[in-house]
Amino acid sequence: MYRTMKQPIIIVAALSLSLQATAQSLEEGIKMYHYERYESAKKILTPLAASNPIANYYLGLSELGVENTSAAQAIFSKYADDAANQSGMARIAFANGNAAEGQRLAKMVADKAKKKEWEPLKYAADAITYSEGSDKQTAIDWYKTALTKADNTPLRLALGDAYRQIIGGGGEAMNNYERVTTKEPNNSLAFSKIGALWYAAKNYKLALENYNKAKEADPNNPLPYRDLANAYFWTGKYDLAKHNIEHYLSLSDKSIDDQIQYANILYLSKDYPGAINKVNELIQSGVSKPGFYGILAYSQLETKDTANALVNVRKYFSMQKPEKIFPSDFINYGKILLANNQADSANNYFSKAIAADTAKDKSERYREIAEGFKSLKTTEGYAKAGEWYGKIIAENPQAKALDYFYTGFYSYYSKNYTAAAGAFEQMEAKFPDQPSAIYWRARVASAQDEEAKKGTATSYYEKWLQTTVAGYEKKNADLMYAYQYLALYYYNTGDKASMNTYLSKIEAIEPGNAFLKQMKDLGKKKG
Repeated sequence: MYRTMKQPIIIVAALSLSLQATAQSLEEGIKMYHYERYESAKKILTPLAASNPIANYYLGLSELGVENTSAAQAIFSKYADDAANQSGMARIAFANGNAAEGQRLAKMVADKAKKKEWEPLKYAADAITYSEGSDKQTAIDWYKTALTKADNTPLRLALGDAYRQIIGGGGEAMNNYERVTTKEPNNSLAFSKIGALWYAAKNYKLALENYNKAKEADPNNPLPYRDLANAYFWTGKYDLAKHNIEHYLSLSDKSIDDQIQYANILYLSKDYPGAINKVNELIQSGVSKPGFYGILAYSQLETKDTANALVNVRKYFSMQKPEKIFPSDFINYGKILLANNQADSANNYFSKAIAADTAKDKSERYREIAEGFKSLKTTEGYAKAGEWYGKIIAENPQAKALDYFYTGFYSYYSKNYTAAAGAFEQMEAKFPDQPSAIYWRARVASAQDEEAKKGTATSYYEKWLQTTVAGYEKKNADLMYAYQYLALYYYNTGDKASMNTYLSKIEAIEPGNAFLKQMKDLGKKKG
């Protein structure tokens, strides 16, 4: 009798524990969906979906999250009369480009809401909020109606998401997210969304502050790390982007898109071996994207694997859609051809880059091309680098001092002294606060008067030596060029006093200088 009395209590207790475990699993599955960990969500929700329409709904949404529309449709259809799954079918219609059908199905779900019911309104509004080509204002209206029946976190977060998608809706989006964090200071998802809003508004300080709050609220939330990686990526801080995306990948489901972005960031943060390894890993796993071969080619260029770079850039150009090939791609192709001693073909691709660039100011393209030629470290390469920098100062009145400098510098090293002299003369006139222009005018003149007999560099060197500009420091190596030329010139003219002045200056820098010893020996013989 005792055993028969006890058995129902045991059964009820076991059932209670089972229901509690199911509820916790469902909650975890939904959380994984909101954290965009779709594969993890699917693993949790699949065994629950057979008996739970809400689990089934989020399982379908997780399939949509990985763009598996047909699987999602099959899942939603299992609960054809359930409001949540019907709203899922509305999302399918939107995903298939049938906005009118999507709106119709969403309205049908919204109309199911009875007096005190808010859930059908939210499901209907969600179908619109998280779909392309839908009427976001309708979603906002349904959320507001639902809020008159229940004011809760899911509604506030979704309403904020809807406001974010309409012009001028950022303020209301912020209000709704902040209402959540006021009630729930540990709501990581809300802080992530606030951070994204501030980032979109280019208030990076507050964006970072809220991303950090999201991380503190739930260290297992991958979204703030992903958003930080993207933020740093678009602001050119690639090392920080790399750090954050690596942390994101440690927490996320490592989707193919995430890994592709990681490969991009590895390349842009100049971790070229890492980028090569990551892309090869993806290719070996069966994933193939045209962009992979671009990353491979450009990374191999940087690691001096120029033969494979050429193989992969050709693959990239053969696979990529023409509209997705940008001026920088043509330039990189040209650089790879240069590295493979195909200068004529390289020039062809550089010309294509300039033609494809619709910007009125093409200075940046010219600089990239010039740097490509400079990397050859040959007289011919320096000559071409000088020519391309020369295009900048010829076409752009707002050219920088460095553009004038490099035009002259590379012209000098290719022995095109006329072009070099002209560039440094223009630089001195336009940037009088740059003493290096005077110094290089002297260097050009002295290169044409190696024996210092004409004295053509004298006035420039003496002017440079007398010039003082705050923050500009004359280097000993540069001083030695000046002192040696001037000492030799004054030796040639018989001005022994001036010669000795500059020899003393040389001795102060380098007592054992070979030129100094030679000049002293000559002075003794002459004397």
